[in-house]
Amino acid sequence: MSEERDPTVLSAPLEAAREVDPEPVQPAPESSRARRFVRRGLGLAVAAGLVAGAAYVGLRDAGSQGPGTGTSPSLASVSPSDGVGAEQAVHRSTVGGSLLQRMASSILAGDQNSFSATVDPRATTFAAQAQMIYDNFRALPLASIVMRYVSDDPTALPAARRTELGGSESWLAQVEVSWRLRDFDQQPVRMTVPVTMVTRQGGTSYIASFSDQVAADARRPFWLLGTVRVQHGERSLVVSLDPNADLTEYAQWEDDAIGDVSKVLGTKWSRKVVLYVPRTQRQMEYVLGAPAGSYAHIAAVTTAEAEERFVGVPVRIVVNPAVLDATSKQGRRIVLTHETTHVASSATVSPVPLWLAEGFADYVAFRTYPVPTSMVAKDLFREVRAGKVPRALPDANAFATSSQRLAAAYESAWLACRLISTRYGEHELVRFYRAVHNSTSATGPEDAFHDVLGTSQQRFVADWQRYLKRLAND
Repeated sequence: MSEERDPTVLSAPLEAAREVDPEPVQPAPESSRARRFVRRGLGLAVAAGLVAGAAYVGLRDAGSQGPGTGTSPSLASVSPSDGVGAEQAVHRSTVGGSLLQRMASSILAGDQNSFSATVDPRATTFAAQAQMIYDNFRALPLASIVMRYVSDDPTALPAARRTELGGSESWLAQVEVSWRLRDFDQQPVRMTVPVTMVTRQGGTSYIASFSDQVAADARRPFWLLGTVRVQHGERSLVVSLDPNADLTEYAQWEDDAIGDVSKVLGTKWSRKVVLYVPRTQRQMEYVLGAPAGSYAHIAAVTTAEAEERFVGVPVRIVVNPAVLDATSKQGRRIVLTHETTHVASSATVSPVPLWLAEGFADYVAFRTYPVPTSMVAKDLFREVRAGKVPRALPDANAFATSSQRLAAAYESAWLACRLISTRYGEHELVRFYRAVHNSTSATGPEDAFHDVLGTSQQRFVADWQRYLKRLAND
């Protein structure tokens, strides 16, 4: 990544762009796409953004579980082929499903005693975590919660762990937890977590852990990472693991970002955003299922909060306090405006090329909070003045976290979108984005250049190269 820049020098305006209220960008039709991770250097804001999860790995019937609670033990995977093993598996599924149903129902009803009755009384370490889970869900505007017993493996728990648990039987189940936030989610979030269960003397079974055998690269739900605090904004919801974060300020920033993005994209999107504020960078990486240290230069992420990606899956903005706290307040607002543009433009389920997704988000952010062009595009202009003018619009590889030209790629993308707005108007830039977003053709960008802008991608690239040379040498 390029060097970090002073986040406080945010003054000189960019070119004025007229406000329009076009039709919103609608969700794209389902299609198979590669998962996308994008790091961004956001000029003086020392900011970064990522569109995570534009991949469809199978369209689940999201409506199979309606509001409320419940489990479907009969849907659990029963793998043993012998009669005795199958009978035991069905028994575990039935017992476990009943436990999960009671736990979910008690959370939704706010019944602390019923919840506590599902927790293993001998699991003293888990008792505190279980209480945290209950309190976290109760703090959220929870519309529904379902815990569904999916499968189990009686051999997954090591012998030492089974001995530690005691009881007549203990096993590890895979449980799909789905939850929906009132006023924010059209569909529930669905994530699979490992749940340890134990049967004690007298035949009573309990839940003993939510953290045994967690895969290193597994996404982890926010409510399982620590005690949350919640702040409602006018149209935003801030959920934080940081006891010292000013959530009122975050909510105001996000409300402002929603309003500013709507000035460009119109008001026919949901205009509701959930913002996650972890306490540490590692917690952010847990939410994304990412290796430690992989987001060391990322200020924020826009991601579908689910194991599967399809239109309607709840989207969250997740900030990285290790990076964001190093920026000015102005820089943080730029970051949130960029990420909110991703939410409003359905970027996590969009076929638009990365240069357009990121360039458009930067366009909206810097339109709202102007920064000197020479400072934002510092890396790119250095290359251009050295005779290294980009030969083409940046491809997906240019946005890889390992790319040596990552900052220049973002700067190139931003200036491509700004050129469209400058030459054709902001309304046409939005129309161009929507045309590519809604296209089902592999030639969507080229078609949009022709149909919306009356040019070709080749001619546009030539114009953009001249534009970069002029700006770099002004």
